[in-house]
Amino acid sequence: MSRRTATSTKGHSFLRVIKLVSPFVLVVVLQAAVAGFSLEVMSSVRAYVAGEALWSRSQKNAVYFLNRYLHSGEPSQFAQYQAALSVPIGDEFARWALGRDPIDVETARIGFLQGGNHPDDVPGLIWLFRYFNRVSFLQDAIREWAATDPMLLELSIFGEVIRSELENGPIQDDGRMQFLSSRLSELNTQFTVHATVLGEGSRAIKATLTFVNIVTAAMLILLLIWHTRRLVLQRQTFEDALHAEKERLAWQASHDWLTGLANRRAFEARLQGELDNAAAGPLTLILLDLDQFKNVNDSCGHLAGDRLLCQIAHLLQHDRQPLDQVARLGGDEFGLILPQCAPSNAVDIAERLRRSLELFSFPWDDRCFTVTASIGITCIADRNTTLEDAMRRADAACYRAKEKGRNRVQVENGRLGVVAAALRPRKAARA
Repeated sequence: MSRRTATSTKGHSFLRVIKLVSPFVLVVVLQAAVAGFSLEVMSSVRAYVAGEALWSRSQKNAVYFLNRYLHSGEPSQFAQYQAALSVPIGDEFARWALGRDPIDVETARIGFLQGGNHPDDVPGLIWLFRYFNRVSFLQDAIREWAATDPMLLELSIFGEVIRSELENGPIQDDGRMQFLSSRLSELNTQFTVHATVLGEGSRAIKATLTFVNIVTAAMLILLLIWHTRRLVLQRQTFEDALHAEKERLAWQASHDWLTGLANRRAFEARLQGELDNAAAGPLTLILLDLDQFKNVNDSCGHLAGDRLLCQIAHLLQHDRQPLDQVARLGGDEFGLILPQCAPSNAVDIAERLRRSLELFSFPWDDRCFTVTASIGITCIADRNTTLEDAMRRADAACYRAKEKGRNRVQVENGRLGVVAAALRPRKAARA
């Protein structure tokens, strides 16, 4: 490859990366803009919550200092009461100005400043109230805010009444004193009921979160570029893995998950294929059913039963011809397809299997189990036989082997019916 061709290939790959990444970059930029807007809203909410905290605290302070003034008569206590009361009154004035049509921004600004809010927070307070007053959390807060207006008016009037009475000296009437103190306590309780749950914030959160979001957006852009490049380079690897996964799923669809043998579906498909091959030679079908498997399952549990089935599967595959197929048909039932196998040889194979199982022992914990099998054979000479008929004949032979005492081979030839015999091993070779 020439240098020019290599340079062209690299340039083409780079353009593909840019083309693939550009939508993600656009999304990230948009996300950064949304994050900036969100930070502005969060900053205004923080200022609003902080103002509400001051508003609630000032109401309770006004009641507290007025109560102290009632008992002490000291003018300084009354001055502190007036200073505390001016905070919620200023917020009330600001709310009234913002509720006008058109709104009175300057009056609202003066009111919020009287309410003790930081001057930098006032624009955010006005903006939030103006455009988000119908949002649920703010709407609920405004409702609680407005609910205290009559109480503030009563507290203001109450303060003037107390001052006018104390100008003539201490209140001597105990009943009057008790009434005034009781009413102040009731007002304090009412203010507490209408106080919302307030959080604490800091004006520095806005700058910090804005910086963090910008840095995060920049890092995300770099990450997306790097990741996209990796996706391009790993595309072939992904396709190879996808192909391997398809092969794995195909294997699972045709094999028994426990033993690794072919399953019933694959077994019947293979048998149907053999039956459809009219030019083929003799065909033998063997069904094998374990005799004592239930004893192992019941006495030692399914784990032992699964282990036994795996060992039986391994034993059945031993010394098989390449064209033979061994399958687990379900539970403790196995099947063998022996193409190009003469009946006499099939009987020898089945008897060797029976004898191998009879000599097989399965140890588990402190016990040792012997396993035998009932084996049914059907030899199919007529390829016009249906799959269902072939399976039925082999199953009938296997059932007759169990019926006659188990641990035996039973042959069904399709003409003479089921012929019962406890066959002995023969030395005949496979055809």
